[in-house]
Order: sequence, then C-alpha cells, then structure tokens
Amino acid sequence: MHRSLVRPFMGVRGFSSTSKKIVASVLFERLPVVIPKLDPVVYAFKSFRKGKGDYQIDNVPAPRITEADKTIDRKSLQRALDRRLYLLPYGNSNAAPSGKPVWHFPEKVYDSEETLRKCAESALAFVLGDLSHTYFVGNAPMGHMVIRQMENVPEPFKRFFFKSQVIDTNKFDIQKCEDFVWVTKGELLEYFPEQAEFFKKLIIS
Repeated sequence: MHRSLVRPFMGVRGFSSTSKKIVASVLFERLPVVIPKLDPVVYAFKSFRKGKGDYQIDNVPAPRITEADKTIDRKSLQRALDRRLYLLPYGNSNAAPSGKPVWHFPEKVYDSEETLRKCAESALAFVLGDLSHTYFVGNAPMGHMVIRQMENVPEPFKRFFFKSQVIDTNKFDIQKCEDFVWVTKGELLEYFPEQAEFFKKLIIS
C-alpha cells in the first residue's frame, strides 16, 4: 500500500483540477441512537447528592445490545447504538489506480461540478441511489490528505472529506459496490492502518 502525507485543510483556492486530480470523499455517519452509559463516577456522585439508595434513572433506557451486535453484522445499522457508525464501500477506488477493489469512502473525482460539495453529493448519491435520508454538514470540507506520486500511484491527488449524516432511516439499499460495512471509529481504523493517525484526528468519537 502507498503512504500518504496528511495535512490539515487549507482550502482549494489556487488548486485547479487541471494541475492535480481532486477527489471528493464523504464521511457518512449514523449518529448514536441511545445515550452512552452513565459513567460510574457520575452515578456515584448523583447517588451521594440524593442520599444512599435514593438515586434512580427516570427513564427506562432502550436495549443496547441488539441481534446485529451479537452476530457482529457490519452490514446493519442496528448495532453499536451508543456510538457513531461510518459507511465503507468495497470496490474500485481512486486510491487504487491499479483497478483492484479496496475498502474506501464514497468518493468521486472532481470534474465539472459547480462546487466540490456538489461532487461529494454525487459520490454519495451514486452509492445510496438518492440523498433523501442524508444531511450534509456544511459546505466546506472538514479536512484533506495529499496522496503523493509513487509506483502504484502514477498521478498524485488530493482527497477532500465532507461530512454527511443519516437522517430518519435505519436501512439503505446499497448496490453500487461489491460489498459494504457500517463500522465504528475503532473498526474503521483497522481498514486504514497507514492513515490511522489522520482519521483519529479527523473523526469525532
């Protein structure tokens, strides 16, 4: 695998698509469905303030462990309910010029779109079919990485990341790829070990 030089996002002014290739990638996330477990220290503090044995949870929490958790079904959005999940398709990618399928983010080479954000929307729409259950957070990229020219990367390029979120659904009909997974941040880092430090900083747990 190639090495990538990770840099903070500094904007796209002066970086034309004719001088270097630009790729718009989408960090598509499902937000937590249930609140995280109450920290034992917080629980003890509240119990102390209310008196021993008097503290109780007002609302009955939803089940945290689902069937998808038990079977480790990474194709399901019904798992890791108290954490964020991220979509990774498997197939052809701009990061693999050799044409070999790899795990990657929904992405597209910037071509004639009005904006880089529009390019990112097209990338996600290609995978999902439509964007009716998505929400793009802001118009600007959240970060970028520079892929240098190497033996297996004949043309250097910049990959800009946009954030989008799942809205009002727990299932997508994903067909435009050989395979796909929904993964937590920790699981995602397993798919990109060489870029782990970059994604640790880019992704909020």
